[in-house]
Amino acid sequence: MTREATSLDLKAVGHGLSARLQRQHEQLLELVPAIDRIACALYDPSDDQLRTFVNSTRRGEAIQGYEFRLADSASLSALAASGERRVLDDIPAVIEARNTHSSWLLEQGYHSSLTIPLYDKGQFIGFLFFDSCEPAAFTPAVQRNLALFSTLMNMTISNELNVVRSITTSAQVAREFANLRDFETGSHLERMAHYARLIARDLQSSHGLSDEYIEHLYLFAPLHDIGKIGIPDSVLLKPGRLTPEERRLMETHVEKGVAVLERLIGEFGMEDLPDSAVMRNVVAGHHECLDGSGYPLGLKGDAIALEARIIAVADVLDALTSERPYKQAWTIEAAIEELQHLVAIGRFDADCVAAVERQREQVAAIRDRFREPLPES
Repeated sequence: MTREATSLDLKAVGHGLSARLQRQHEQLLELVPAIDRIACALYDPSDDQLRTFVNSTRRGEAIQGYEFRLADSASLSALAASGERRVLDDIPAVIEARNTHSSWLLEQGYHSSLTIPLYDKGQFIGFLFFDSCEPAAFTPAVQRNLALFSTLMNMTISNELNVVRSITTSAQVAREFANLRDFETGSHLERMAHYARLIARDLQSSHGLSDEYIEHLYLFAPLHDIGKIGIPDSVLLKPGRLTPEERRLMETHVEKGVAVLERLIGEFGMEDLPDSAVMRNVVAGHHECLDGSGYPLGLKGDAIALEARIIAVADVLDALTSERPYKQAWTIEAAIEELQHLVAIGRFDADCVAAVERQREQVAAIRDRFREPLPES
């Protein structure tokens, strides 16, 4: 693959962390010309999964959309626990094609690698991988040359994640102060974020989505209804049907959410970050409908960002399959039928709903893993 081709991975996120990694890779080649690939995989402790995140690949095909359970690899689990780095001088001699990643690694012709665990405040957050088509490329001298780069990449990734988490934590605190409960429980937000990531992963190849875009969508998903902190409880928690006036008041939560988000983005200095556009779209567009019947702007079709269309489907999917004070939980099959109906009448994105259909087993697994906690007796 040419260097120009690797930039295709960035088309969903502009000049985000992937682009910065590519620029730093180019600079690093002057010092260590044998490095053919640098990549980062993030760790999600909620499901013990390592997921591909960003990469800069000079030779071979980049691997994307891959996830792997950390507990299934004794060697990587040991690295995560110990903080030690791992050097492989002859990959074909020690790696067998036992899974998608090892098969891919052998197919690309990489002969040596360096794996470094990443941490944030002592907590394991992922791995940084260096690969070379030359055997024994990562000598002690090369490792010393890479030490500063690895530390800087760890800091860059940690800082970006911390900014996002600071915003989502601020939103969570605001919800708690506003007593925003009912359907805005932590379990609901966890489930719909995982549903959103599941849909985006399914669409990754067909829609040209980068791993970075997908992980940011997952991180930003819990912010979608932050504006509801500004809606009175008498409306927000009303068990029956809303009056037209109450409905109009409820719909203002989108504009309120955008205003809250803009303030948080300003306070955390994210105005110029490309990924903040995805965050804005999640909040601003998740109630828009493809036929123009949504709110607040009545956008149609492609004028609605893909991330907003994904969040809309993930949110309704969880609402339908969750028990509420006024209804029983629907089965996944019934929920999919309703989502298909919303596609048929022109409101929801057909590709997003088709992704839910294809991933129904994973939808059930997410629903079961993040069930609402039982009330205390």
